[in-house]
Amino acid sequence: MLVENMLPEYYPEMLDLWENSVRATHDFISEEDIEFFKPIIIEQAFPAVTLQCVKNASGSILGFVGVHEGKIEMLFILNEVRGQGVGKRLLQYAIENLTATKVDVNEQNPLAADFYQHMGFKVIARSPLDDMGKPFPILHMTL
Repeated sequence: MLVENMLPEYYPEMLDLWENSVRATHDFISEEDIEFFKPIIIEQAFPAVTLQCVKNASGSILGFVGVHEGKIEMLFILNEVRGQGVGKRLLQYAIENLTATKVDVNEQNPLAADFYQHMGFKVIARSPLDDMGKPFPILHMTL
């Protein structure tokens, strides 16, 4: 599994992957929330981070990570490959090559919180609202 830089031409495929992953793991997010976040993700979030991805042999993106100033801002995996090491590979790359030491996780996504804790992150704080002021509690974690 090679980790590659992501270019803007991949944003539509990455947005599809984001939606696939969110639908599989974020059952607390409504259809309206997904539609609200999609333009923000592609127009603001993707360009604001260093993006790296893992692709399969045919060149399809299996997962991606976005890091900004030592913080993992996003890590999403295609649901069909969850549990196959893609997320671990991306996280290790972010830690080793992008100096990532922090991450915020939706408290209502226990699979993600457990994954980061398994990988050595500890919860240091909790916020009742996300960055958009929505009622999605956030766990602030660090290595």
